[in-house]
Amino acid sequence: MGVKVGVLALQGDVAEHIAAFREALIDRPGSTVGPVRHAEDLADLDALAIPGGESTTISRLIEKNGLYEPLVGFEGGIFATCAGMVLAADRVDDPRVRTLALIPMHVARNAFGRQVDSRETLLDVAGLAEPFRAVFIRAPVATEVGPGAEVLARIPEGIAAVRCGRHMAFAFHPELGEDLRLHRTFLEGLGI
Repeated sequence: MGVKVGVLALQGDVAEHIAAFREALIDRPGSTVGPVRHAEDLADLDALAIPGGESTTISRLIEKNGLYEPLVGFEGGIFATCAGMVLAADRVDDPRVRTLALIPMHVARNAFGRQVDSRETLLDVAGLAEPFRAVFIRAPVATEVGPGAEVLARIPEGIAAVRCGRHMAFAFHPELGEDLRLHRTFLEGLGI
């Protein structure tokens, strides 16, 4: 049976997420991956990626496009990266961002500071046998998680990866590069 994955396509690294999920689903005939810009695009999706970008801009565009309530009510799995992690949280350190409150965690935006402070590192992630090359770009971090949320990876600045039920959130960009282990872990967690 095919899997239907959408990528929130309001701002950010949408094309990279579409390409990574298409590659991760190559052995699942009938699977589709496509952009989500309107509430009706969420119909029949099994999963949704909320990409990195600028969290205040994405938050504003979610409101403008009438997507806030449909996203909060989405029953599929959420794969949130960077700015997506900020939006998936239930608390954030910036009042300009209206979070979706999908994962019980507090997130600090731009925990790394300026763009020049971005970096790559080999990161130990729970469930992966070998370290993952994580790309942090003006990344957020979770500073704490609540009940039901499992910490998958930490860095000195804070929590870099979290799983909560069918949802996963990352402070880094797993869609950059060729390592699709986190995409596959997420898809396996959907139970389809």
